Amino acid sequence: MRRRSVLRLGTAALAAPAVLALPTGTARAAGLAIRGVDLSSLPKGEDKGAVFRYADGTRGDAVRILREAGANWARIKVWVDAADGYHGKPHLLAMARRIQDQGMRLLVDFHYSDTWADPGKQFKPAAWTSLTGAALEAALAEHTADILGSLARQGTPAAMAQIGNEINGGMLWPDGRSTDWGRLAGLLNAGVTAARSASPGIRIALHLAEGGDNGGTRWWFDNAVARGVSFDVIALSFYGYWHGTLAELRTNLHDAASRYGRDVLVAETAYPFRLGSKDSHPDIIAEPSQLVPGYPATPQGQAAWMRDIGEVVASVPGGRGLGIFYWEPAWTAVPGNGWDETDPSSGNGWENQALFDYDDRALPAMWWP
Repeated sequence: MRRRSVLRLGTAALAAPAVLALPTGTARAAGLAIRGVDLSSLPKGEDKGAVFRYADGTRGDAVRILREAGANWARIKVWVDAADGYHGKPHLLAMARRIQDQGMRLLVDFHYSDTWADPGKQFKPAAWTSLTGAALEAALAEHTADILGSLARQGTPAAMAQIGNEINGGMLWPDGRSTDWGRLAGLLNAGVTAARSASPGIRIALHLAEGGDNGGTRWWFDNAVARGVSFDVIALSFYGYWHGTLAELRTNLHDAASRYGRDVLVAETAYPFRLGSKDSHPDIIAEPSQLVPGYPATPQGQAAWMRDIGEVVASVPGGRGLGIFYWEPAWTAVPGNGWDETDPSSGNGWENQALFDYDDRALPAMWWP
């Protein structure tokens, strides 16, 4: 059954998206303060020919389409020296202007790598390979200050910064592994100090994966607090097909907010609107057996996922559940914008979890109250 099309929204949407009527069956995020989208891959996608459309088929700018649907924050990752030339300072500065022009706020996601950083890989940038100890801390601090200082001088300061990406096992391996908390804390505090100095008033987030793992979250943040690591926000990735149940996420968010007296944030989530890849690259979530029970791979199932995870975050007592970032809603399948930045022929394994369908049209799950 097709849902009725969403009409293109006017400029009033930018001022007060919460009062707009939503299309039937779309996601509701329980009035979250942060209704975020990770747009890290958008510049490269656009350069390679990606097209984005409103639900009625009208072509538009992806940032504006998402903003008119209610998104009010954007998250952009930063690599040190990527092989394809993307995810560095020039593209970040350009995106920061676009984000600000739409009345949105910016979260900068530092990977401290030349490539993807996650729990299974935290590779040093090539330029830092020989650095250790104080020299490595200084390089991290200089990079952090350069990025955030450049944003501030441009007049588009970041509102929040992640010091590392999914750093359950630490970062800048082997130096910053979480098996050596003394060195990891030194690296984290070097980044935090540089960020606060370069961009006064910025909020600092520390980001783990495994958002449903309360034991792991406690272990990691107990160590960070014990070693005097300064932070404002606990950020967690939570993908329901990998990281546990929504009930486990709820337990962890409630506990973390109470135990550490910090705000909490789902820094990454997503869900498929269909199965079946648009390009020749297999999708990461490609089989019915991978889906979360009760959430079909349909536009309605994707919207229901966003509604329900939003309700979980909003349930954190004291208003400490800040919100959600949807990961890469505009990473659609276009040749040249694949997973491997060293291989232009590589494909995209994520296009069935974007918030634009295979006809490039906005999906119901992007509509936030």
